[in-house]
Amino acid sequence: MTTFARPLAAVSLIALAAYGTPAFAENGVDDSETGASATEQTQDREQRSDRRVQPPRDEPHYRGDILVSAESLNELDFIAGQDVLELEEVQRNLAGQLGEVLIKVPGVSATSFAPGASRPILRGLDGERVRVLIDGLGTADVGNTSADHATTVDPLTVTRIEVLRGPAALLFGSQSIGGVVNVIDRRIPLEVPENGVHIDALTAFDTASELRSGGASIDFAIASNLVLHFDGSYRETDDLEIPNFQLSPALRADLLADAREEEEEGELEEAAELREAANQQDFLPNSSTETYTLNGGVGLILGESSFGASLGYFDTFYGLVGNPEGGHHHGEEGEEGEEGEEGEEEEEGEETVSIGLEQWRADLRGDIALGAGFFERLKLRGAYSDYTHTEFEGTEVGTVFDTETYEARAELAQRGGGVIGAQFVSREFRAVGEEAFVQPNDTTQFALFTVQETQLGMFDLESAIRYERVDVENLVTDVERGFDLFSTAISAAIETEAGVRIGASLSTSERAPAGEELFANGPHIATQTFEIGDPDLREESSIGLEAFARGDIGNLEFGASIYYQSFDDYIFLSATGEEEDDLPVFEFLQQDADFIGFEADVVFPIVETDDLLIKGDVRASYVEAEFADGSNVPRIPPLSLLGALDAEAGAFGIRGEVQFFGTQEEVSEFETVTDDFTFVNLYLSWRPFEQNRNVVFQLAGENLFDATGRRHSSFTKEFVPLPGRNIRASARLSF
Repeated sequence: MTTFARPLAAVSLIALAAYGTPAFAENGVDDSETGASATEQTQDREQRSDRRVQPPRDEPHYRGDILVSAESLNELDFIAGQDVLELEEVQRNLAGQLGEVLIKVPGVSATSFAPGASRPILRGLDGERVRVLIDGLGTADVGNTSADHATTVDPLTVTRIEVLRGPAALLFGSQSIGGVVNVIDRRIPLEVPENGVHIDALTAFDTASELRSGGASIDFAIASNLVLHFDGSYRETDDLEIPNFQLSPALRADLLADAREEEEEGELEEAAELREAANQQDFLPNSSTETYTLNGGVGLILGESSFGASLGYFDTFYGLVGNPEGGHHHGEEGEEGEEGEEGEEEEEGEETVSIGLEQWRADLRGDIALGAGFFERLKLRGAYSDYTHTEFEGTEVGTVFDTETYEARAELAQRGGGVIGAQFVSREFRAVGEEAFVQPNDTTQFALFTVQETQLGMFDLESAIRYERVDVENLVTDVERGFDLFSTAISAAIETEAGVRIGASLSTSERAPAGEELFANGPHIATQTFEIGDPDLREESSIGLEAFARGDIGNLEFGASIYYQSFDDYIFLSATGEEEDDLPVFEFLQQDADFIGFEADVVFPIVETDDLLIKGDVRASYVEAEFADGSNVPRIPPLSLLGALDAEAGAFGIRGEVQFFGTQEEVSEFETVTDDFTFVNLYLSWRPFEQNRNVVFQLAGENLFDATGRRHSSFTKEFVPLPGRNIRASARLSF
């Protein structure tokens, strides 16, 4: 794919030169085929931009000209897969981890490693291929390095979550081949509250985990143009309630067979322990969590410009559910039972593993109006993060991960559409302890990028190109790797008279291997694996094709896309069948791989009267992935379907959902088949104040029939099922 990326980069540059910038002809005369003057084209783009940045306040989804707050994209109508979750849907899908909040978005699954650790998976891709952002800059945690690591985002204090898939994602770095999740909060005020003070709060309690949670924020003006912000949250859960047995039928049968063998050999105590583990039911041991956050910020608003800064603290402590076959397992499933019979290993399996995580984060932001010239705005962002993550085995410290990250981003927004920008990231990674499995390493990234849009006849065209230089250094072996990466995209779309937008995109992406993929070499306590990196890994590259349609036809809203992505040198973690230190060995390998899939959703009215509105909501997504040798890529989500009826009558609302997850039989060598399951959910809401629809009391019933579900994309699916029946009460206030 590297050989393909360079020619496409050249084509993109030609497209940018020919069509990419607004043509400000003298006296408003334009020679384009449209016959419209440059002034008229600019006014049209500004009108479309105005529609994007002023959405209805409480709508959960936008399509067509949608709102995207990530820096760069709010200046464009970038043609790509996009979903926006507003507070209404965040409240309805409230969970402790970001992956679970987004699970109903088409094309999104979750790692579901444990109740305290679940990252989003986009189009079957996760880890180093999905970038999680806080208001346009990276979270600066280590959630991308392993599924047992939590993201430093608390859904209790977010205001909106944006999911970007397709070409738009390349703006945010080579680690966004799969897509971007951008979390918006209010930690840096961007406007003066209307009455001098604005307060938001969200609290929730549930039965499945004995959840006790609450978050609140306040913005108050201390001068006519100076605003202070404070927010905080607290969330605590007990061990999670589950339906039936903890273990999958296959794993439970294995343990019972082992118990019989131990009995025959006279090892009655060992047999009893195995039976106890096999018969564990109703709750997940060691799955409790506790999280709290504090943030403070200040914003200075000077006409059309604004400046701000914030300081935040994130702290969480969560348990990791143990694998009864020798400690919980993060590698390819099916290897767990091969670890042998040494007493030392059994002792390890008895230890509970937990993670304590804290992060200090500082942010700076500037948005400067540049007047009437070619460039309309200069946008500046900067962030610093000091992150510490400790893995405990029982009460003993196993490994301490420390990362110090600096990130800066500058963008020049062109009048009428288009962005030119630069980005810098510096990350120092340290793992300390007897079981530190990744050698200390430093990573530096520098990037230049541009996105341009224009109209060519009846088509809207957008082109993007990003150059990125990545340097990775191992501080122990002095191995240094450098990568020059190019990512490009060309998109075209046409809008019909009925308001339907139809188009296609072509993109290429290149990604440098992460420090953990290059330099891992040792036991990973939290996942009970021995991981081996490869310092000679090559850059991973891909080419993507996507066709899409979305829009509004009357009161019907819909979006659909089909995509194909082909990888050269796809990097993945594979079981070797060997053992080291009584742990299964996994190593990072490379092989070509192909992904193909689709996403679709439609919202349509069924009943519309002055007193009653009933809507239908249908969503679907599917992806399959194969390596070049014909084997299956591991942990690919199965077909997912969601059907819902949503009714509103005055202050009251009711929504019923049926979620279906299909059987996944396309498994890799060390995986097992995952059975299909169906969840039935019901949500009742009450908005008591007609003049303030953002005060919402909600009662939710999820998985009402207490069905057993296991996420195929999870490393731990054999012994970490999804929650059982759960009743949750929540309240959202905004005034």
